[in-house]
Amino acid sequence: MSGCSRDAQTNLASQQANPGESSVATANADAAAVTAKDRKSDATDKAGQGNLQPAASDSYVVKRVLQIDGPFRHGDYVWDDEGVPPGQIVITVDLKAETLSVFQGGYEIGAAVILFGADEKPTPTGVYPITQKDADHVSNLYNSAPMPYMLRMTNDGISIHGSEVDWGYATHGCIGVPVAFAKKMFGVAKLGDKIIVTNGERLKSGQAITAI
Repeated sequence: MSGCSRDAQTNLASQQANPGESSVATANADAAAVTAKDRKSDATDKAGQGNLQPAASDSYVVKRVLQIDGPFRHGDYVWDDEGVPPGQIVITVDLKAETLSVFQGGYEIGAAVILFGADEKPTPTGVYPITQKDADHVSNLYNSAPMPYMLRMTNDGISIHGSEVDWGYATHGCIGVPVAFAKKMFGVAKLGDKIIVTNGERLKSGQAITAI
C-alpha cells in the first residue's frame, strides 16, 4: 500500500512557534524560516530518542555540516557533493526543525526544508531502511497524487518524495521535499540505506549517528 498527498492546514496561522524554533505551527512565512543556528545546535536530550550520540571510534561520525547563511524557507534546499569521497548514505529528518539532511560518508551533501504529517496523520519517528525506490510513483490512496522520486520507509505507505514545499501545507504522513532535491537524493540513495526521523535531535560536526 502506498500513498500520500499534501493538504492546506487552515488552522496554522492561529498558532505560534517558540522563538528561535521552526515548526509546522509557525504563524507566518518569515517565522517559518529555519536558521543555520537551528540546524547546527546540539542534539536535545529527549526521552525515547538517542540516535545521535558522542562519537565512538567505530561509529558513523559527522565530518561536515553544510554552511547555510540566512533564512532557510519552505521550498529551499542546498546540495554540494563536490569533492566528497564515496561513502555510506544516511538521511536524517528533524521534524521539529522541519529539515532533512543527506550525509555521504559523514559529509552533509544536501539539506532541504520539508513538509510532514499533520496532527491527525503524523509522520512517525524511528529508523527506516529504504525498501523501495520509484522515480515515477503515484499514490494509490489519494487520487493518484504524484510522488516523484519516492523512497519508501514503511509498508503502509510512508515515504520521502518530491513535492511542492509551500508554507501552510502538510502531508498525510509522508515527508515532502522539493522535486529537484528529491531527484538528487534519489540518485545517491540505495535500497537498505537508513532514514532516521527524530523530533528535535540535531547534529553538529564530530557527532556520531549510532542508529545505522
